[in-house]
Amino acid sequence: MNKITVVGAGNVGATLAQRVAEKELARELVLVDVVEGIPQGKGLDQWESAPVEGFDTRIEGTNDYGAAANSDLILVTAGIARKPGMSRDDLVKTNVEIIKSVSQQIKQGSPDAIVIMVSNPLDVMCWVARQVTGFPRERVIGMAGVLDTARYRSFLASALNVSVEDIQAMVLGGHGDTMVPLVSYTTVAGIPVTQLIDAKKLAEIVDRTRKGGAEIVGLLKTGRHRPDGGSGGPGQEAHPAVLGLARRRIWGERGLPWRAMQAGRQRSGADHRGGVEQGRAGGPG
Repeated sequence: MNKITVVGAGNVGATLAQRVAEKELARELVLVDVVEGIPQGKGLDQWESAPVEGFDTRIEGTNDYGAAANSDLILVTAGIARKPGMSRDDLVKTNVEIIKSVSQQIKQGSPDAIVIMVSNPLDVMCWVARQVTGFPRERVIGMAGVLDTARYRSFLASALNVSVEDIQAMVLGGHGDTMVPLVSYTTVAGIPVTQLIDAKKLAEIVDRTRKGGAEIVGLLKTGRHRPDGGSGGPGQEAHPAVLGLARRRIWGERGLPWRAMQAGRQRSGADHRGGVEQGRAGGPG
């Protein structure tokens, strides 16, 4: 993949950018934000870590969408964030206008891109992005299924004191109170979870999964931990989920990661670096 763009340089967006660069998912990474100096400073700071972390993805921070033109993948984290007591739906009016603007820029500059939406309320923002860009549905993707499933698996792993890799689970539905963790299809190393956790505890874990974002917002007192108050993401630890989804989309639609095709260069680290992690259930995208 040649270019990945992250829109929104808040906590989630900046962390996503760093992870994308470290995993060398593309030759070039563009970090876009409306606040002057923020994406430039964060991008420069991240690029200066390249010799230590051992990556060659070039990072550019900018306020100009021109630098994002012809991106292969665009991760959208822009929008106002939740505060304690707010639901995701409370963000609709403001974030719809922001995502409309972002989507128009994507349509004009990167008509062949895949869009992964992170901004809340996620399901609505995916619909807005698809309407404005006119992209087919397989190129406008919400990360919620992966994130909600990751939360569900992490809570189960904590309750059972086992590795998250032993938990096979899936969460369906919207990114909110209507999500449906599929308890009957949840297993731990092949054993149905209902044989390991009592019904009351399972119900508590399901409820915690549905309220996972609100729990984090309540602890941080805002949907993003960013002192400048600029355009950030939806205040959730979404980046691992998005990267897992991005790796699968890159592998399935764009061919082998560029790092794997560099002749004569020995791949370092684990086999999944820059590629696809095998055998890790992540839920629907």
